[in-house]
Amino acid sequence: MAYILILAALPEESDALFPGEGVREHGPFAVRRLAAHRHDLAIATCGLGKVNAALCAGLLGADTDMLLMSGTCGALAAGPGAYWLAEAVQHDYGANHPGRFRRYRAGDWPMGEAGEAYFAAMSDPGLGLPHARIASGDSFVACPDAAADLRSLGATLVDMEVGAVAQAAARLGKPWAAIKAVTDEANGESAGDFHANLVRAARFSAREIERLLERL
Repeated sequence: MAYILILAALPEESDALFPGEGVREHGPFAVRRLAAHRHDLAIATCGLGKVNAALCAGLLGADTDMLLMSGTCGALAAGPGAYWLAEAVQHDYGANHPGRFRRYRAGDWPMGEAGEAYFAAMSDPGLGLPHARIASGDSFVACPDAAADLRSLGATLVDMEVGAVAQAAARLGKPWAAIKAVTDEANGESAGDFHANLVRAARFSAREIERLLERL
């Protein structure tokens, strides 16, 4: 039996996981604790953005065996559905040079030669989901030009948290994985599309997280 922390940014995303089950705790972050699929689970609503995600992972994840993240994302060059996030990059970490923003792996010294900027997730246990690289940053992307810039990183999805959870997991020495489902296409319609599709996409990713837990 493993002790697993599952993070979700929004209540709609965390409530979609094992709905109505578990014991709720109140503190800096709302947490629901339960046992499922031979694992002890803590499902935490971390809030939006990298700081919330990293703080929640650090406070609640130190004694766990694994960090997972469930929820929603925008599509940069991906179709609808849920994705196994094999790699995560923080697109707003790096160095500003004249006419150019150079990305580095978050936490690395942002000078000199830049290596690979992404964090790699644990191995996929065979869920059959498409794999993707997600770009995370503290901004909601609703602009085709910004989306095109993020595609240059090899990212096909965008969100505001997974890259920070990945960095926290690396610092804690924990394996991590994330599954997210698409709500919008990171364009001028994204705000409306996000709200219209939030609950549906949250349920989609939650079902895949539950399938993942069965295989761990």
